Amino acid sequence: MLKSSIKKWSAILVLVAYASLTRGADTFVYFGSHGKGPQCGFSLAHFDTDTGKLTTPEFLLEAVAPAYFIISPDKKHLYTCNSAPGSSVSAYAIDPATAKLTFINQKPSDGGDPSYVSLDATGHFLMIANFQGGSIAVFALQPDGSIGERSAYVQHAGTNVITGKPIQAHAHSIRVDPSNRYVLAADLGLDKLFVYQLDPKTGALQPNDPPSDSVPTGSGPRHTAFHPNGRYVYLINQMGNTIIRFGWDAKTGRLTQYESVSTLPEGFKGKDDASEILVHPSGKFIYATNRGNNSVAVFSVDADSGRLTLLQHISTQGKTPRNCEFDPTGRWLLVSNQDSSNAVVFSIDANTGRLTQVGEPVKVLTPFCERFLPVAQ
Repeated sequence: MLKSSIKKWSAILVLVAYASLTRGADTFVYFGSHGKGPQCGFSLAHFDTDTGKLTTPEFLLEAVAPAYFIISPDKKHLYTCNSAPGSSVSAYAIDPATAKLTFINQKPSDGGDPSYVSLDATGHFLMIANFQGGSIAVFALQPDGSIGERSAYVQHAGTNVITGKPIQAHAHSIRVDPSNRYVLAADLGLDKLFVYQLDPKTGALQPNDPPSDSVPTGSGPRHTAFHPNGRYVYLINQMGNTIIRFGWDAKTGRLTQYESVSTLPEGFKGKDDASEILVHPSGKFIYATNRGNNSVAVFSVDADSGRLTLLQHISTQGKTPRNCEFDPTGRWLLVSNQDSSNAVVFSIDANTGRLTQVGEPVKVLTPFCERFLPVAQ
């Protein structure tokens, strides 16, 4: 009887051990569905980092127009900008075991239609870009993760003339440089990439000298991404459908503009708005999304010069790919399609950087943004 029980439990332990070995590394994925009303807000899926399998997201909680959102480095909080009709920024606490979100507080973004949020390197300050009106703001974060008082506010001034029409300022992104001494803000309306000096103790901003770098008229600066070596920063331009490479001087906060490359396939004649840009953690590749051509453009990065070479265009299997994100291992790229309400997983070839679609598109309601959260062990 004893021997039989031992054999039985041994067999069970073997099965458990095998299951743990064959089960993929599980991670959570948040999706933000844009809009107002039932089922608009945040949903949660699981992702297998071994196989690239993405589950269908399940609705978590309602939120008004969550657009771009981020997760704090300690994985304890999620911050989102609520674009029109919200025009606010919100803080949520994350349950590390279940990934459930609990609302903490919300503040007006001090501008219209906020389109981007980011954190400084210390995680003490939340930065916001307001698209309508063209302003940027910084808020101090409290020890409990809540959004505190505003520490900086800058109104971009001036107008730009594109195809004969005056265009106002439209701040589209804001982020710190790797040294945490400077802040870059891309303004789509003014065709400028602004540089500010950041006080890491107070969260105050001051214009750098020079205060900005201009790009070709009608480019529409959108998002920036730094190379891991800190010597280059890449700017994706929404209306020009280009990526501009800049040299970056971390001592002075000065930009040196180099070449510009198209994000679109040669010969494409349709309407397109370039959207997101990501530098792979290896520093070897860059990925950019095209809304209209509905593709991801893949580039290799020269290790010495930072120069880009086009490798591939691949369909996102949907319409209007707004944002994309690497999984925690850097082996997979997740792309969400806003107007076709789906998300697609691509494997990343570690040697060539090329993408291969994995599985079928997964249904997600009007996704604007997605973020991975490793499951607590």
